[in-house]
Amino acid sequence: MSNEIEKLSGFVVVTGASSGIGLELARLAAKDGCDLLLVADRDLSAGKAACEAAGAKSVRTVECDLATQSGVDDVMKAIDVTQVDALIANAGHGQGHAFFDQEWHEIAHVIDTNVKGTVSLVHKIGKRMRDRNAGRILVTGSVAGHMPGPYQLVYNSTKAFIDDFCVGLHNELKETNVVVTCLLPGITDTNFFKRADMEDTRAGQSDSKSDPADVAKDGYDALLEGDTQVVSGFMNKIQTQFADILPDNVVAEMHRRLAIPGGGK
Repeated sequence: MSNEIEKLSGFVVVTGASSGIGLELARLAAKDGCDLLLVADRDLSAGKAACEAAGAKSVRTVECDLATQSGVDDVMKAIDVTQVDALIANAGHGQGHAFFDQEWHEIAHVIDTNVKGTVSLVHKIGKRMRDRNAGRILVTGSVAGHMPGPYQLVYNSTKAFIDDFCVGLHNELKETNVVVTCLLPGITDTNFFKRADMEDTRAGQSDSKSDPADVAKDGYDALLEGDTQVVSGFMNKIQTQFADILPDNVVAEMHRRLAIPGGGK
């Protein structure tokens, strides 16, 4: 696919669009004048208003839980036979604390949201793109996918899957006009740490969190350029390189210090 494309057009589906990186990605598509379908498991009225103000041609919303089959079905019903020109699969969340101190239903929800729901939508929508030989998919992975993640174990493991999945799918589609791009943010100033019950950690209390608007712009630009993967932020690029070089037990110890409850006090 040509790298000369400077903006998105047509119908764009954005998941996890109620706040943070997802909302900023939706704003960028709105500024390009796209028709939007915003998806999240919480109220989308503010996101809808923001995208309308940014210039979207039209904005529809679906409030559903993508960890469930019914949630995925709700999104596909809303799409119906409409051609999806871009899927921005940003929905996901984490869960802090030690693995054996977490409740199973919380663990399962992280896995089902980050992996099952994401891959299901990519499969359903991406297959249509492949069949017509056109379309773009941006998935939010994480630099955490390069790190064994004590006290954030399930989240990091799901993102390791997503990071690798996107690179593999991009390769499968390299002879088509369908682009798959994976955005890898680091610690970002969003509601992530509150929802994950990690506000008392060093990561949660970091003063150097990335601006979600900057992270979104990195991912959006990479999608337009047809890149396979983009790590947002210079220091995150360095961190990811070291995580790939250092022994896993060393990286795990470094992550432990960032994520252990009470570590930020």
